[in-house]
Amino acid sequence: MNTEVLQLWKESFWTILQPGLQYTIPLTLVSFGLGLLIAILSALCQVGNVKVFKQIFQLYVWIFRGTPLLVQLFIVFYGLPNIGIMLEAIPSAILTFSLNVGAYASETIRGSILAVDTGQKEAAYACGFTYAQTMYHIVLPQAIKNSIPALFNTFIGLVKDTSLAANITVAEMFQVTQNIVARTYEPLWLYIEVAFIYLIFCTVLTRVQKYIEARWNLKEGAV
Repeated sequence: MNTEVLQLWKESFWTILQPGLQYTIPLTLVSFGLGLLIAILSALCQVGNVKVFKQIFQLYVWIFRGTPLLVQLFIVFYGLPNIGIMLEAIPSAILTFSLNVGAYASETIRGSILAVDTGQKEAAYACGFTYAQTMYHIVLPQAIKNSIPALFNTFIGLVKDTSLAANITVAEMFQVTQNIVARTYEPLWLYIEVAFIYLIFCTVLTRVQKYIEARWNLKEGAV
C-alpha cells in the first residue's frame, strides 16, 4: 500500500464514517426495534392459533423470507408510487428493513416460545394465570432470552444489509463511498475501506453480544 492510498484513506475515512453514524446506525436501530415488535406479534399470533391473524402472518413470513431484500426495497420505493403510495427514501428503507427483520425474527421467537417447557405453562394456569399473563410473565421472558444469540445475528446482518439502501438514494456509507469512487477512480481501495468500517461496526456488536451472553450466563449460575 503506497502513500497515495494512505492519503486517500485518511481524507475519505471521516467522509465515509460520518453517514455511518448519521444514517447506518440509526437506520439499523429503528428498523430492528420495529421489526422485533412485529416479530413478537407475529410469533404470538401463530403460537396462539389466532385463526385469521395466524394465516395473515404466515403469508407475510412466507413472502418476506422468500423474496430478496433488494427487490423488496425496490417494490416499496419505486413500485408503491404507481398505486399512489409515496414514501421518501428513509421511510421506505425503515419500512422494508423492519418487515424483513420481523419475518426472520418471528420464526426465531416462535421456535423459542415452543421450546419453553409446557409444564411451566400448566403450572401458571393452575395458579390462576390467564393465557396473556402466562405469556407475558412466564413464556416470553424465557423465549426472548433464549433468542438473544439468533436475534443478535439478525441485528448484525441488518447493519450490513443497510448498504442496500444506497440503491434507493439513502446517503449511507456505501452510497457516499460510491460517490467518492466516481470522483477518484479508486474502487479497490475505497471499497476495502468501507468494508473495513462495516467490519469495525460488526466487531463492536459481536463484542456486545458476547458480553450480554456472558452476563446472562453469570446470572444463571448465581441463581
